[in-house]
Amino acid sequence: MRPGPLSTEHLRSELLITLAAITWLGCVSLVAGTLIAPFYVPNYDWVADTISDLAAGETEIIMDIALYGYAAALFAAAIGAGHLHLGGNGWSVGTLSLALLAATVIVVGARNEYGDDDSDGIVIHVYLTYILGVFFALGPLVMAPGAGHAGRGWRWVFLFAGIAWAILAPIFYFLPTHIDGVYERMLGGITLVWLGALGWIFLRQGLSLRP
Repeated sequence: MRPGPLSTEHLRSELLITLAAITWLGCVSLVAGTLIAPFYVPNYDWVADTISDLAAGETEIIMDIALYGYAAALFAAAIGAGHLHLGGNGWSVGTLSLALLAATVIVVGARNEYGDDDSDGIVIHVYLTYILGVFFALGPLVMAPGAGHAGRGWRWVFLFAGIAWAILAPIFYFLPTHIDGVYERMLGGITLVWLGALGWIFLRQGLSLRP
C-alpha cells in the first residue's frame, strides 16, 4: 500500500511519524490494560465480565490509564487525519468523529460510572456507549474513499472496520451477560484495525516526505 500522489507542501514528516507512534502506543495501552487489569480484580471472568468492570473498584486506575491512553490514540489520529487530509467532506467528518470519540472515552474513564444500578447522580454510561456505537461505524466508513488515495487496499480496510462494527456492535445489547465480556473485546479489536491503519498511513506518508 504505497502512499498516493498527494500534495505534500504543507505536510511535516516528523509530525506524522510522531502521531503514528502515539496512535499505536495508545492502542497498545488499551490492549495492555485489558490484559493486566484482570489479574488485580478478584473473581474476574474474561468471558462474562466487560472492560467496564475493570474500570470500577479499587484497581480502577489500571484500566483508567489504559482508557486515557486509548483516548490519546484517538486524539492523535484526529490531529494526523486533519494534517494529512486525504480529501472530501467524508474525511473531514471522520476527523471530527475521531475527536468526538476521544472526548467520549475520556468521559467514560473520568465518570467512573458504568450503568450498574448506580444511583449517585445521573447515569450516562449507556448514552456514551451510543455515541461510541455511532461514530466507530461512521468514522471509518466516511473516511474510506479518502484512505484509498493513500493506497487502494486501505479503502477496503476502512470499509471492513466500519461495516463490521455497524453489524456487530448492536448485537452486544442483546447478548446474554455470560458472554458479553469476550464479545466486547472483539468489538474493541475492530476499532484497533481502524486506528492501526491510520497510524500506518501517517507513518508511510511521513517517511515518504524525508529526503
